[in-house]
Amino acid sequence: MYQILKLIQTPIFWLGIILFIIVYPMLISIYVFFPLFIGTISYFFIEGIERQKPTFVAVAAFYLIHLEANLSLPLFLAIISALLFYLFIYPSLLHFKRCIMCKAVLSVLILDLNYFILLFLYDFIFQTESLSLNIILLYSLVVDLLLVMIL
Repeated sequence: MYQILKLIQTPIFWLGIILFIIVYPMLISIYVFFPLFIGTISYFFIEGIERQKPTFVAVAAFYLIHLEANLSLPLFLAIISALLFYLFIYPSLLHFKRCIMCKAVLSVLILDLNYFILLFLYDFIFQTESLSLNIILLYSLVVDLLLVMIL
């Protein structure tokens, strides 16, 4: 535990995080097979709110806004969907106090589905096509779930 806390405080770790946040959304716009990580980053956003860590909230919000800007998605939709999840669904998931993995996996699954439902609803209302529903979105969901299991 002490080693993890020491790693988080190093400047090299934060430099890596900042480079990932700036470069990765640009790479996603070029290489469409890279996963979006919307669920995982939204989960970090919610955990930052829950634990009152403003750096987690700021980093996650910047990534989500940067991702939406690079992919020409509706701006702030990921943050709005994460906040809706936090207000209406997350309090019922707090019953999983002993199974932290269950809470994380369910949160990421619901966050991804919530975002995609809101995105398709946005597309339906404004008659646009942001993302096409294909196997890449399913791949992104699976990678999101695997990543949250590892972390």
